[in-house]
Amino acid sequence: MIDLREHELLAPYTAWRIGGPARYFVNVTSPEQQVEAVQWAELRQLPIFMLGGGSNLLMSDAGWNGLVIRNRATGFELHEHGDQLTIHVQAGAPTAGTVRRLAAQGIAGLEWAEGLPGTIGGAIYGNAGCYGGETVKHLQSARLLMPDNQIVEWAAADFQFDYRTSQLKRLAGNRPTTRIPYVLDAVLTAWRDDPVWIASKMAEIAEGRKQRTPAGSSCGSVFKNPANTTAGRLIDAAGLKGFRMGAAQIAEKHANYILNLGGATANDILRVAEYAQTEVLKQFGIELELEVRVITSEDQSL
Repeated sequence: MIDLREHELLAPYTAWRIGGPARYFVNVTSPEQQVEAVQWAELRQLPIFMLGGGSNLLMSDAGWNGLVIRNRATGFELHEHGDQLTIHVQAGAPTAGTVRRLAAQGIAGLEWAEGLPGTIGGAIYGNAGCYGGETVKHLQSARLLMPDNQIVEWAAADFQFDYRTSQLKRLAGNRPTTRIPYVLDAVLTAWRDDPVWIASKMAEIAEGRKQRTPAGSSCGSVFKNPANTTAGRLIDAAGLKGFRMGAAQIAEKHANYILNLGGATANDILRVAEYAQTEVLKQFGIELELEVRVITSEDQSL
């Protein structure tokens, strides 16, 4: 049985602390509940939004006029195959938390994801990566709930991964109400290594994140990095650190972050992002592409 709520404010569930109410909202704690929630919404012809950790997302101030399913299915199992391991993990498992649990058991390969926000399902959807690592390098397969409600297994190649994208993200396109396959759980590859080395590597990455991450509410990197440079360097070179509209501001510490200073609206964030795109294009001839997923009031109206 799923526990539905009505008119649940979404801002507390997003990294930016922005987002209006969902017409219906439910937390699910297993793939079976995830399937049940999807079927409940489809029976009523309601648009579905699958919410993981709420990072890499700008939710509309108007909210979502359908069902928001917040995936909190976090279970995982380890299977050893000689020197190699496979990790069977549910889509709602927090990426960083899962990596820490594995590291504590002397399991290596995913330490690059130390501190990475979001969930395993979200990491697959956007091919999350940092510090030289990427989801694509570790995904073996995943089970998906298809638009016809069949459950199928995709191999890693079926996702057609590229830089910060996948076939799932392409299918969603610019239409957030499009019904795409939903990740239920996944199989990742890893291996055993020296726990002291793993802990040292993760501590190094954690310190690097601390040094470069601005304090405050943000979604992380707003723009994808263009070839041969970074979005942060371009925005900085354009003289935009500290630029502000409303309660949204380009961070002084890292220019590819936009901060919610308190009470920022989705429109505040978008106006700052669009200004950065305009200035970088004008000054350097480079088009910055959003990495964050944007749900606008034109997409949904309550």
